[in-house]
Amino acid sequence: MKKTFLLIIILVSNLYTMMAQEDPYLWLEEVDGKKALEFVDTQNKATIDVLMQQKDYQDIYSKSLAIINATDRIAFPAIYGNYIYNFWQDKEHVRGIWRRTTKTSYNSPNPVWETLLDIDALSKQDNVKWVYKAAQGLYPKYDRFLVSLSKGGGDAVVVKEFDATTKTFIKDGFNMPESKCSISYLDANNLIVGTDFGDGSMTTSGYPKIVKLWKRGTPLSDAKTIYEGDATDVSDSGYVLRDGLKNYLMVGKGETFYSSKTFIYQNNKLISLAIPDDATISALLNNQLIISLKSDWSINGSTYKQGAVVAANFTSLINGKTELQLIYEPDAFSSINEISSTKNYLLFDILNNVKNELYVYSLSNGKWMKSKVNAPDFGTIGLGSTDEFSDDYYYTFQNFLTPTSLYLANAKSNSSKKVKSLSSYFDANKYKVEQFKMKSKDGEMIPYFVISAKTTVLNGNNPTLLNAYGGFEISEVPFYSGVIGQAWLEKGGIFVLANIRGGGEFGPKWHQAGLKEKRQNIYNDFHGVAEDLIARKITSSQHLGIMGGSNGGLLMGVAFTQRPDLYNAVVCQVPLLDMQRYNKLLAGASWMGEYGDPDTSDWEFIKKYSPYQNVTKDTKYPEVFFMTSTRDDRVHPGHARKMAAKMIDMGHKVYYYENTEGGHGGSSTNEQRAKFYALYYSYLWMKLKV
Repeated sequence: MKKTFLLIIILVSNLYTMMAQEDPYLWLEEVDGKKALEFVDTQNKATIDVLMQQKDYQDIYSKSLAIINATDRIAFPAIYGNYIYNFWQDKEHVRGIWRRTTKTSYNSPNPVWETLLDIDALSKQDNVKWVYKAAQGLYPKYDRFLVSLSKGGGDAVVVKEFDATTKTFIKDGFNMPESKCSISYLDANNLIVGTDFGDGSMTTSGYPKIVKLWKRGTPLSDAKTIYEGDATDVSDSGYVLRDGLKNYLMVGKGETFYSSKTFIYQNNKLISLAIPDDATISALLNNQLIISLKSDWSINGSTYKQGAVVAANFTSLINGKTELQLIYEPDAFSSINEISSTKNYLLFDILNNVKNELYVYSLSNGKWMKSKVNAPDFGTIGLGSTDEFSDDYYYTFQNFLTPTSLYLANAKSNSSKKVKSLSSYFDANKYKVEQFKMKSKDGEMIPYFVISAKTTVLNGNNPTLLNAYGGFEISEVPFYSGVIGQAWLEKGGIFVLANIRGGGEFGPKWHQAGLKEKRQNIYNDFHGVAEDLIARKITSSQHLGIMGGSNGGLLMGVAFTQRPDLYNAVVCQVPLLDMQRYNKLLAGASWMGEYGDPDTSDWEFIKKYSPYQNVTKDTKYPEVFFMTSTRDDRVHPGHARKMAAKMIDMGHKVYYYENTEGGHGGSSTNEQRAKFYALYYSYLWMKLKV
């Protein structure tokens, strides 16, 4: 029996090897291969030669760059101790500066900033195109930071310890070589690290599987292993949960993108916490571990429903006893968007029919009480930085027509005031926002937003841009964009944002309705929104364009291969497209919890939608615009390269642009971002204008 099973495994492996060898475009997966880069250069030039000559290109570029570089835009705060920290890019600081100011100064109209680290100067000094990624501070003084820098914008980073007092990197401080990693302070002299320690130390997804404690003054090779996961895990990492003056060393065994076993490391041993593998730890406050549920949890004679938030007595949980209290339970139209905490309170940002509401929760006499924050209505609220030493916090508000504003709030008094506001970049009075719903193929009602001029005539001739994502429980919510306002709305376009399944707009169930074998639901939703726009005579297929990136880029690929009749323009950004090989490219294996494993019977449902396998020579497609980045080390640029090459060889006209840096975001500087906007919208106007 074992021999038969082994033979089957070998045959299947050989089959997939043969199938891969049949792909004539595998050479484009060589990221820096000479032939591959020649292809990139040729296609880049052909695209730029056409799109940069469009009459709106320079206007869109100039206005977009002015918006991105505007000195009066909001400098979003990160609170560390007595200071507000911020990373800032503008025309004088192309790669950016990391800076800080006092809280009082920050909340004033004209803060006085102190530059800590100039990335442009550092790049010149090191002759490296550094991209700032993050900075983590050392509690409680926050006089030292772990600064993460990327070479060109990828996810792999170099980590250097920085002294905020002397404004220099610490010569003999912690310094970690380039890798996709997890790293944080345990205390002043110890780090929790996961990195590439050599052979066998990384998962098949390309992330660390070993967690170590690294003591100051010792080489990284001497760090003490406290946990080692499996190669098939997505990522295994250690981190600190802090509850006032107490801190706890936690370890997460990330078995899939959506499931993780949780441990606490105490007295040199790991203790497993008995919480659901698919639950998320959202906060720790006053010995209450706040847990968000992705599925029903039946325990101690009670069932806590999917999407609910519960509190567990942390001390009891460590000792093997589960004592739970229900804090929040969603209805059919609501879900948790974000959870955060101040020194004494919890903050719940709740989505209700794709509009946000903000609440303060507190534990009083053994019961959880809530108060609604008097935040603006009918828009998107985003929780910002919180102050762990007080009950102050920041939040933002915006919608499609209201520029983003930043509010300083206090959870104890449940008060807030506006302290910053983005400038208006277009006349909002000319436009209206409508929310429609359409019935998808299986009967589910799918909402979407339409932003259009009040004078719009429903004659089917309106250039319309439809955007969606549809995956990873990421909610698409109303947002303000000066670029969309100037480059699209003011020139006569209509913008549409669809809340298709796969996202998190209506909780875990909305996401899970599009997982793996159910993924066609997502694509049916998207096609259905397009059809509804046409049925309402908002637009027609001739004037309908679509745009999406990453998983949204996959959505674009499926959209134009399944329904090429519906769309006349497609902007396909940093996409997944070859779903037969996605799990073998860079971080692809980490997403098998979302898409399935193409090396198993899952291929039977994946192959039905995989764009790369479904594009044909004899079908008429829209002239797709593919965009990617050479330095994207998350979604391999080979996806876009291979799809473009295959379509070109089939005789289909496409546009292609690959930035040489920028990582998964596609760009590293404001000039690069403005160029992308100008290319996208010039292409869309070229294809969709009346």
